[in-house]
Amino acid sequence: MHISANFDAGNIEVINAEDQTNIQLAIRPDVGGEFFQWFNFRLSGEVGEQYVLNIMNAGKASYLAGWEDYQAVASYDREYWFRLPTSYKAGKLTITAELACESIQIAYFAPYSYERHQDLLAAVQVHPLACLEHLGETLDKRDLTLVKVGDGDSKKRSIWITARQHPGETMAEWLVEGLLNSLLDEDNATAKLLLEKANFYIVPNMNPDGSVRGHLRTNAVGTNLNREWANPSLEKSPEVFHVINKMEETGVDLFYDVHGDEALPYVFLAGSQGTPSYNDRLARLRDKFSEVLKLASADFQSEFGYDIDAPGTANMTIATHWVAERFDCLANTLEMPFKENANLPFEDTGWSPERSIKLGEASLVAMLAVVDELR
Repeated sequence: MHISANFDAGNIEVINAEDQTNIQLAIRPDVGGEFFQWFNFRLSGEVGEQYVLNIMNAGKASYLAGWEDYQAVASYDREYWFRLPTSYKAGKLTITAELACESIQIAYFAPYSYERHQDLLAAVQVHPLACLEHLGETLDKRDLTLVKVGDGDSKKRSIWITARQHPGETMAEWLVEGLLNSLLDEDNATAKLLLEKANFYIVPNMNPDGSVRGHLRTNAVGTNLNREWANPSLEKSPEVFHVINKMEETGVDLFYDVHGDEALPYVFLAGSQGTPSYNDRLARLRDKFSEVLKLASADFQSEFGYDIDAPGTANMTIATHWVAERFDCLANTLEMPFKENANLPFEDTGWSPERSIKLGEASLVAMLAVVDELR
């Protein structure tokens, strides 16, 4: 029996693996030590044997509510991801795996590898309406890449989409993959009409360093990018710095920042209601976007979510709040669950890459519903 996390986005430390019924593991914290919850490792063993894996430091993880009713994901082929029996008790997360093949990959959520990220960029750039722009380098010297879709006509609306500010929230890039493929589908009437009205600026992965390092929430120097928007720097948060520079060049009429939530078992929006300049126009746009997204995807709902900020009390270091205020635009954070959508459970897979992809496709319908009213 062997356990390894020596690969892209891998994260686990082996404490003791002498007894296959009590394998003791620990999650490695992000740089800086403030955050940890993401794990991703490979177990090799004997077909038909059962292995019990105990993550011993789960009780000190960043979001303890994230372990309630949580089931780890696993895959034999790294394409189809299913859920494993998982329980949390007395600070220990226990995962049970009975092997159908010699090797199984187990993770907090289905990984979206850096190699798949590169494949996505390469695939979309061959479309006549899509091109790539290098925005700058990360602290680990990786490329921060913008996907531009549209003809660049300045009279059209500017729609900005960002994903994976928090690298462990891999469902965000799965969503972007679905959205991009749908947007570039020449037989998709919704996409065709949208592109007659808007240009798209999409950053599929805002945090490639954290993604490769196997972080939950931060970049290469331990910075939480979604608390940097009021004052980004090249030393701590070049990813946000470069994106803001580009936004100032293009303007923003709609902003969609895609995330995952550890604790809440729902798909929901968090808007900009608490920003100083929030007004009736933005409220109407948000309500319309939300109502249409509910019709476009049965996975989306508006009953459960974060508490709404009181007027003028928003944290202006957060992307959605800063962008909404700076550009007087419709701005939303979309949250998806790590667990399962409690309103519509899928027993074998829970919330999954496939459902994230479909939600990306549905998001275009909501964008089309409001595009004419954005300015």
